[in-house]
Amino acid sequence: MFQKKECVVMLLAGGQGSRLYTLTETTAKPAVQFGGKYRIIDFPLSNCINSGLDTVGVLTQYQPLVLNEYIGNGEPWDLDRTRGGVMVLPPYQGKKGADWYSGTANAIYQNLNFIDRYDPDYVLILSGDHIYKMDYAAMLAYHKKMNADCTISVLEVPLSEASRFGIMNADEQGKIYEFEEKPKKPKSTKASMGIYIFNAKLLKDYLIADEADPKSQKDFGKNIIPKMLADGRAMYAYPFVGYWKDVGTIASLWEANMDLLGTKPAFDLYDQKWRIFSRTSARPAQFIGEDAKITGSLVSEGCELHGYVEDSVLFDGVTAAPGAVVRDSVIMSGTKIEAGARVEYSIVDADTVIGAGAVIGEKNDEAKIAVIGTKLHIPAGMQIAAGEMVNEAKLSELKDKKTEA
Repeated sequence: MFQKKECVVMLLAGGQGSRLYTLTETTAKPAVQFGGKYRIIDFPLSNCINSGLDTVGVLTQYQPLVLNEYIGNGEPWDLDRTRGGVMVLPPYQGKKGADWYSGTANAIYQNLNFIDRYDPDYVLILSGDHIYKMDYAAMLAYHKKMNADCTISVLEVPLSEASRFGIMNADEQGKIYEFEEKPKKPKSTKASMGIYIFNAKLLKDYLIADEADPKSQKDFGKNIIPKMLADGRAMYAYPFVGYWKDVGTIASLWEANMDLLGTKPAFDLYDQKWRIFSRTSARPAQFIGEDAKITGSLVSEGCELHGYVEDSVLFDGVTAAPGAVVRDSVIMSGTKIEAGARVEYSIVDADTVIGAGAVIGEKNDEAKIAVIGTKLHIPAGMQIAAGEMVNEAKLSELKDKKTEA
């Protein structure tokens, strides 16, 4: 017998993240490293426990191994509960066969049994690929106050950027009367954040009906939300104020890491009233050599630095040899930067070696970010151009060209 919960959280974490290229070739997007010692999924999970929500289903699909291993029993986020806690929910074999999640709505539909076991009054649906801090309890209180059937969190965006988002048009009371998916001429600047609260029984009815519709794309933004609006359901826009970043592209991931730097960072990781929890390996304290120079950077535990590091984010266990230069870059766990190598405007994935004298990326006005995949060895002296995406196949191609030259 499962304990009844007022609200169950369903966290969508199965996306491929193809726009992150080599960073997600073997890793689900929510498991990509961020901010020196975190992974992207740490942020919604930490928001849940800080908001007093302790029952979370994490829906995985694409390259789930690292993410499943990372979440484990949920202990780092205080989600290792006997009643509730966190549970990883991959696609599974049922009576009617097995099927991949075919859309966000279908993913929730396939896990209605998980929701039903807690008989919740409300279901909170989140995405696993955003960087932000948010009190979901305050959003739930708003949902109840407005007697809403569905509440959608919205962020004010510049009018010039509104056509990139799903836009919620609402009246002065916040009641949504129209939804436009990436409109060419937006009528408002209220952008959907992909964060929804539904009355549980009503959500179940709509998901069952949507699943039976052969023409549906099984998506909340394209199907469920428009259908509820057409039916005249009470739908409200919840205004969010604060830092929020969709890190689904190389540029936005790099920018979000850079937003952590400076004396007054755009996103504060050091707020003890709203801690971001993570599962990190135990490492010794970082060592800064006598000839090293570190300015304006985040440096995690276990780093050994003898070179020059400026305006960068370094994860645990990064080493930089004498003469190495790192500027405006994100260097992930265990990467080794050998003597005289230079890394600028780049993201380097975990456990990669940048050979002596190699040059990765360069400063440029267009913010073209070079990306180096995981567990690669960039040969000494090799040059990787600004904006280049390098995985194992690309590296082999570059080596062949260097040999021919």
